[in-house]
Amino acid sequence: MNKGAGQGRSSSVQIEDQGLSTCDLKPTIDTPHVGFSAGPVPPMTRFHGTSADESSNAKMALEIRWAWVLLAISVIGSLLFVGDSIIGIGDQIQENRLRSTVELSLFTGVLFFLLFGNFVYQLTRLGYLRRRGAHLQASTSELAALLAREDPPSLTILVPSYKEELHVVAQTLLSSGLQQYRKKRIVLLIDDPPTAQSEGDREALDEMRLLPAEMANLMSMPARRIRLRQLEFLARAEGGRLCPSAEAKELSSLWRWIGHWYFRQADGYRVSDHTDRFFVEHVLRAPGRQAIQRACEVERLELDECELTAEYRRLTGIFDVEFTSFERKRYVNLSHERNKAMNLNSYIGLLGSSFREVESSDGLRLEPTTADDADLVVPSADYLLTLDADSLLAPDYALRLIFEMERPCNHSVAVIQTPYCAVPGAASAVERIAGATTDIQHILHQGSTHYAATFWVGANAVLRKKALDGIRTVVLERGFPVTRYIQDRTVIEDTESSIDLVRSGWLLHNYPDRLSVSATPPDFGSLIIQRGRWANGGLIILPKLLRHMFSRPISIVKLREGMVRFHYLTSIASANLGLLIVLCYPFAKELQLASPWLPLAALPYFVVYARDLTHSGYLKSDVIRVYALNLALLPVNLAGVFRSIHQAVTNKKLPFARTPKVSGRTGVPARYLSAQVVILGYWLMASGFDLAGARWSHASFGLMNVFLMGYGIIRFVGLRGAAHDLARPAKRLASMWR
Repeated sequence: MNKGAGQGRSSSVQIEDQGLSTCDLKPTIDTPHVGFSAGPVPPMTRFHGTSADESSNAKMALEIRWAWVLLAISVIGSLLFVGDSIIGIGDQIQENRLRSTVELSLFTGVLFFLLFGNFVYQLTRLGYLRRRGAHLQASTSELAALLAREDPPSLTILVPSYKEELHVVAQTLLSSGLQQYRKKRIVLLIDDPPTAQSEGDREALDEMRLLPAEMANLMSMPARRIRLRQLEFLARAEGGRLCPSAEAKELSSLWRWIGHWYFRQADGYRVSDHTDRFFVEHVLRAPGRQAIQRACEVERLELDECELTAEYRRLTGIFDVEFTSFERKRYVNLSHERNKAMNLNSYIGLLGSSFREVESSDGLRLEPTTADDADLVVPSADYLLTLDADSLLAPDYALRLIFEMERPCNHSVAVIQTPYCAVPGAASAVERIAGATTDIQHILHQGSTHYAATFWVGANAVLRKKALDGIRTVVLERGFPVTRYIQDRTVIEDTESSIDLVRSGWLLHNYPDRLSVSATPPDFGSLIIQRGRWANGGLIILPKLLRHMFSRPISIVKLREGMVRFHYLTSIASANLGLLIVLCYPFAKELQLASPWLPLAALPYFVVYARDLTHSGYLKSDVIRVYALNLALLPVNLAGVFRSIHQAVTNKKLPFARTPKVSGRTGVPARYLSAQVVILGYWLMASGFDLAGARWSHASFGLMNVFLMGYGIIRFVGLRGAAHDLARPAKRLASMWR
C-alpha cells in the first residue's frame, strides 16, 4: 500500500507542523460532518441543518428567492418567444409559404427543446437549494448507536476492475476498508482475462490478485490491537473490575494510537498528483485528526459499561473488514459479457450460497454445494455498495447512508448515494473543466431527488439487496442460465435499472452532501471514451420510461417527475442535435434569432450556471470554457446518439468502453478530429453566407460558436496533439501502399 514508505516524517512531527498538540482540539461530542469540498468551500456548501446559523439560513433563503426570480424570467421569455413563433407560423400559413412555415416550425421546435432543458436545469437547481436548506443530518451519537448494535446490517462493497492501474485500485480499496462500519466485506471483482496474452499483462494480473491480501495485511495489525484491548475490557467488565477514569484513559490511549497510525500511513505515502493529495488528506489525515480529537473527548468523559462497550464497537468498526477477490471469467458457467454490469451481476448472484469448483470438458465450473464441501463460500449481505475502481469515499460514507436506509420511513428506498464530485486541484485544463461539469451534475442529481426523479449513478451507490432480488431476471448465455439484476442492454446500466426499480415500487435517493469523489479523465482522448459512453443509451431506455409514466394516473407530482426523467434521458440528444440544426441548416431568413424574447429566456441559464460554478469552487468565467468544451465534444455526443439509434434498430448491444486511467496522453481518434474540423469549417462558411445575406444575428451566433469551438480544440485537444493524431492513420495508410 505505502508508496515510498519511510520517506515521510513521523506522525508526531506532522501534528506539530499543524500547530496542534494531541489534546489541543476542542472536545465536541456531536461534531457535524462537512464531507468533501470541491476546492474552496463557499457558504452554500456549508448549509447543514445541524449546524446552519441564522446568517447562513438567511443567505439560503435569499438564494432560493433569486432562483425563483430567474426561473420566472426564463419561463416568461420562453412563453413570449413561443407565442411570437406561433403567430409567425400562422402568418406564413396564411401567405401559403410552405418552406418558411416548415422552417419556422422546425426552428421553434428545436429552440423549444433547448429552452425546456434550461427550464429543467433551473427547476432541479431550485430543488437542490431547498434540500440543502432543509437537510438535517444524523448526529455522531445517532451514528454511534448504529455502530453499537450487536448485529448491524451486513455490507459487501463490490469494486469492479478491468485492467486498472494498481495504485488507483489500492486507493479505492483502502478508502473502502477504512469505512467506519462494522461487518463489511470488500470484494475486488477482477475482470481481466484469466489467461494473460503478454508478460506485462500477466504481471499486472498477478499484482492485482495479491492486492486484497496486501490490504488485509495492512489492516490486520491495528485490528488485532483493538480486538485485544476489547477482550481485556470485556474480561475486566465480567470480573467487575471497571474503573471509569482508568477505562477512559485506556480508550483515549487507543484512539490516540489509531490517530498516529493514520498519520504514519499518510507520511509514508508518496504524493505525485492532486488525487494522491486528496487521498492523503481526506482518507488518511482527516480521520487521523478525528481520532486524536476523540481521544481528547474520551479522556474527559466518565462512561458507564454500556457506553464503554459501544465505544469499543465503534473502534472495531474502523478495521473490521474482510478483503477478497473474485474472477468470474475463470468459470465457464458464469457470464462472460464484456461489461461492468455482468461483472457485478455474476457475483451478486452468488451471495448467500456455497460452491465447489468442478472441472468439465468445457472448462472450470462453479456448482452449488454445502458449506462443508465448498471451495467458495459467499456470505449474504443486507446492503451492497458498488464502487468504481477510481472512486474515493469519505470515511463515514457507508455509515451515514446505511443509517438513512435503516430509518423506518426509508424501507422502500432501494438505492441511496451521494453523486460523486470531481477530485479538486486538477492540473490539466481538460480535467478541470470536465470536472466542473461533473460537479454541476452533482447539483442536478441532488435536485432531481426533490421531485422523486432520482437516477442511480453506479460509481458509488448503496443498494438494498432485497430490492435487487425483486428485479432479477434469468437469461441464457452460451447455454448457461445467468442471473441479471442490473441491466446490461446499454452501457449506462445504472440508468435503465433505475427505471426497473421505480416500476417495481421502489424509491431512489440522493443524500444531500459531498461524500464521494471519482477520477475525471485527464486528457481529451480519455474524455472522449467516457463521454461517448454517457451519450449512448438514453434514447433506448426512453420507451421504458414512457410506458411507466403513462401507466399511472397523471398528477402534478408525477408530471414533474416525468419531466425531469425525460430530460435526463434526452438532453444529450436534444441539445447537440438542436445546436447542430440551428447552426448548420441554411434557413431562408433569420427567423426568430433577432427576437428580444430569446435572450431573455436564455440569459438566466448562464447566470445560474456561472453561479453554481463559483459555489463549487470554480470561476464564473469557466462557464465559457464549459461551453467551449461541449462544442469540442459535439462529434462525440452525436456519435453516441447515433449509436443509440443504431442499437435500437439492430438490437445489438455495444461493448462497454473502459475509460483509460494511465499516465501519459491518450490519443484522439482521427474521425473525431476530422469531424471537428468539418463542423468548424462549415460553421465558418455558413457565417460568411449569413454576413453576405445581412442575417446579422444568425451570423453573430455562428461566429461566436466558431470562435469558441476553435478555442475548445486549441485549449483542450491541442494543435500539436491533434496534428500527431491525424498523422497516425496517414502513416498507416502510407505503409500499406509500400
